[in-house]
Amino acid sequence: MRYIIIALCLLPLITFSQSNTEIFLFDLKINNSKIELSNPTNISNNEGYDNQPSFLDDRYIIFSSTRNGQTDIAKYDTRYQAKIWVNHTDGSKYTPLKIPNKHEVSAVRLDQDGKQRLYSYSLSNGQSTELLKDMVVAYYTWYDDSTIVASVIAEANLNLYVLDTEGKVHIKVDENVGRSIHKIPNSDLVSFISKKNKNQWQIKSLNPKTGAIKTIANTLQNVEDICWLDDKTILSGKDNVLYKLTLNKDNNWKTVADLSSAGIQNITRLAVNPSASNLLIAGDVKITTETVEETNNNIDEQQNTVIDDNEETSEVEKIIQRNLDAYNSRDIDGFMKDYADNIKLYNYPNTLRTEGKEAMQKSYKSWFESTPDLRAFVKKRIVIGNKVIDEEQVTANGKIFNAVAIYEVENGLITKVTFIQ
Repeated sequence: MRYIIIALCLLPLITFSQSNTEIFLFDLKINNSKIELSNPTNISNNEGYDNQPSFLDDRYIIFSSTRNGQTDIAKYDTRYQAKIWVNHTDGSKYTPLKIPNKHEVSAVRLDQDGKQRLYSYSLSNGQSTELLKDMVVAYYTWYDDSTIVASVIAEANLNLYVLDTEGKVHIKVDENVGRSIHKIPNSDLVSFISKKNKNQWQIKSLNPKTGAIKTIANTLQNVEDICWLDDKTILSGKDNVLYKLTLNKDNNWKTVADLSSAGIQNITRLAVNPSASNLLIAGDVKITTETVEETNNNIDEQQNTVIDDNEETSEVEKIIQRNLDAYNSRDIDGFMKDYADNIKLYNYPNTLRTEGKEAMQKSYKSWFESTPDLRAFVKKRIVIGNKVIDEEQVTANGKIFNAVAIYEVENGLITKVTFIQ
């Protein structure tokens, strides 16, 4: 109970403060040690908190994102510029990371009972499992598929631990640490931020196997968020400026780019994909007329077309996701609100199943009332113009089946759905 009380007291201060943040994806190019960023894309495009992004691989991204008053795990497909939700559980989730060698992600969850715990989530069906029962994890990284290096809330501090998810030994290795913890590429080491020196925070390395700790470099003043571009180069941001530090070469942090033209006011998180071809930056944004005009001046006509299309696609997807949420809640009024009066439901390829809103509502009302375990989980989503194609796994009356739904949206309402089973 003592840990629970501490977690609740510290949460607004050091764990997961909410703000209006967005996540931007940049193309990344390294040429003779010069770092170039281009083609900024706002992949969250969502009101509220969007933060803590990481790469599953070179194609997929996961991050924490606001949905229906809580923070959930979003998965973004860079190939189709489409977002789906990984989880369907109550409680807000933070710091989603890929679990090595598993088709799962982990996240810190603030449950409705007030407890803060680390869970795993299946990428196949969204089911969750508690990973650690006795540690209040705030921030963490995976060292291997059963070992976590984490900052743990205890005694009103963040202390560094090496944690074993198989229930063996948890080892405390340092005190007064920060939130940025990363596996160092091409090494057996993990980096963390030491705040023991209040005047100058430091980046340090830990060997989880031996417990050896070494100092790597000083952080930017009062900045604790970093990521590794490779085993020698560190990226960090202060306000709207991105910096880099190449070990054994740079004496001080070097400016890489001013990101104000992308609308970023304050950089909060960074992540690089495995092939070092893309950079994710989460940051506070402040949209003004001047910012929009400046951004438009820096993007050519072709990119403007892409951005406009993404905005339209995002609105269409928002309608479908809202409708799916109402379906999973068995909220018949909220569910039917998104459909046009002349809605038509088809079985693939063109067999008419239901025509008209009244007939559809009667059918689904009965379905909702007779299926208390009803839930649809989106395994894959493709958004093309006004069409959304969802591959879904549906649970109903104790059975699980797969289906594909093709939605068509006109003037903000769903006018046609084609089902493939």
